[in-house]
Amino acid sequence: MEEESRRILSLIHSLNQPDKRALRQAVDALISAAPRFPHLARELERSLGDKPGAESWPVAYVLAHISSPSSLCLRVLGETLGAADPDIRWAVAMLLVSLAKQDAGIVGLLFDLLKSGAPIQRRMALYCLRDTEAEERAILQALLACLRDPDPLVRVAAVNSLKNRADIGRDGLDRLLDVFLRDADLRVRRATALVLAHLAAPTGEIRAALEDASASRDPHLKKAADAALALLQKKGPAHS
Repeated sequence: MEEESRRILSLIHSLNQPDKRALRQAVDALISAAPRFPHLARELERSLGDKPGAESWPVAYVLAHISSPSSLCLRVLGETLGAADPDIRWAVAMLLVSLAKQDAGIVGLLFDLLKSGAPIQRRMALYCLRDTEAEERAILQALLACLRDPDPLVRVAAVNSLKNRADIGRDGLDRLLDVFLRDADLRVRRATALVLAHLAAPTGEIRAALEDASASRDPHLKKAADAALALLQKKGPAHS
């Protein structure tokens, strides 16, 4: 047992290393060992308290798997949604989505990040909210509000997250159309073209706007508009 305890301590220390493969192995080993070591969560919480920044995300990640996450643990995970490494932030995003299905407080954390987080955090919070099973109307309103975010990639994330929202309504479609017509960033307009075609009936203002964009001098916008028009064509005539 003493040898196993030393191994656990070694694994905890391994959570500070930069090698991603070895780090993944240490994380998995600690999660697997947790049922045999009831004090592991307390040791990890102490470690997190000594060094509570985003660089301690592996500690928080293990903690959230083996115990009910503390406010400090959730704060670190929220900070980690802004990590430069996409593998890290998506691993944390998937964990938060899973936890949010049992803990409504995590949904509150994600909404807070939309208000105060850095651009990458806001973008990842949108994707997390899209995938949770939280109150749908509040999430829809948050997605629509983020169509006006100052960061264009956050706006792209908001547009993409609306793709499967059959409940978007006429007002939501009008807001998407306004983004398509007026957004200053072509990446946002290209994403919006396909989402509009996915959500809208194949008629009216949206078709006209896509037809105008199909004549654009920008080859990428033209390609997106053509793809959107092809999707509308597949839908067939609109039903009255």
